[in-house]
Amino acid sequence: MGNNENQNTNGNTFGRREFVTKTALLGAALTLGGLTSLTGSVYAQTPLSKSGNKLKTRKLGKLEVSELGFGNMTLSGGHYGAGVDKTQGIRMIREAYEQGVTFFDTAEVYGPFINEELVGEALAPFRNEIAIATKFGFKIDGTNGLDSRPEHIRKVVEQSLKRLKTDRIDLYYQHRVDLTVPIEDVAGTIKDLINEGKVLHFGLSEPTAKTIRKAHAVQPISAVQTEYSFIERGVERNGVLDACENLGIGFVPWGPLGQGFLPGTLDIDVQATWDAKNNLRKTFPRFSPMVMLNNQPIIELLRKVGSKQDATPAQVALGWLLAQKPWIVPIPGTTNSKHLKENIGTAKIQLSASDLSELESGLAKLQVYGGRMDARQIMQIGYDD
Repeated sequence: MGNNENQNTNGNTFGRREFVTKTALLGAALTLGGLTSLTGSVYAQTPLSKSGNKLKTRKLGKLEVSELGFGNMTLSGGHYGAGVDKTQGIRMIREAYEQGVTFFDTAEVYGPFINEELVGEALAPFRNEIAIATKFGFKIDGTNGLDSRPEHIRKVVEQSLKRLKTDRIDLYYQHRVDLTVPIEDVAGTIKDLINEGKVLHFGLSEPTAKTIRKAHAVQPISAVQTEYSFIERGVERNGVLDACENLGIGFVPWGPLGQGFLPGTLDIDVQATWDAKNNLRKTFPRFSPMVMLNNQPIIELLRKVGSKQDATPAQVALGWLLAQKPWIVPIPGTTNSKHLKENIGTAKIQLSASDLSELESGLAKLQVYGGRMDARQIMQIGYDD
């Protein structure tokens, strides 16, 4: 789940379709390199100049990606706000690429569907330069139920490939563990898709350590995605991080900025302004006014440590994550160019051992209030241990 980590500033939403010619003209206008054919269409392979911008890389299993990825979820709305229009969404994705990001996260359920379409169109001109992660496993029928039956996976992977305008998915996650389908069957299906070349790497989102081990025995997992941040440490306690380290699996924290709390830019009473129809956080305990107020000392701690090198709370929070393990790749998302530059600027921030110690000791003295999700969301996390 790549989430918008900063408050949405645009209330526009996407249309479902745009003319293909508009994409072709935009790609042609930006072309600087050669051409390549993907799924029957011609796209510019390197249309944007990165102006020398380059992030360091990290390994998710055997998949090499930029040390910071980009979560696209909120660009299309429906989860953390109304989203932005298509033109702005494409611009944000390409700005991320231009600033060195090579790892982009989406899912069929975002939108639904239109986020994959957006990502596919935005990244098509330089598809071979980046890695796309997407996800399967939800019933997209209004019930929010789960479906990881092998026949369903085989159906939806074809649909995702088409929307993403590509012939392969670099990293394919099971979005939530479906307890009605043996994880071995899911892993076996992905193994077949990998053998067919439609998927390159296998991932799990919000699994338990036990599920990770069972799936990994059938098809090696490259990455696990679960919420993890300076204030959300569940994976440190439940064995998930240990399982990843023991098995050589990369870890991708979603919500690396506390679902938008840690930058310190949200008003105390912001939850009252959110629409329950398009913002899941409307019912999340973490964002109730009293909890927001009680957790302010956490932001002050981040601000204090960051003041030593002119780093923002968001940069300190992301820097803390990067310092935990060399195989951790956060995927902050945003609809705002300024916040994008701020997030990627984290790569220039080096927290010292003293900084990290101050953060840990400071947090240990504080109470972290509020759960990370509401009861309905928690019920879809496969705690089977």
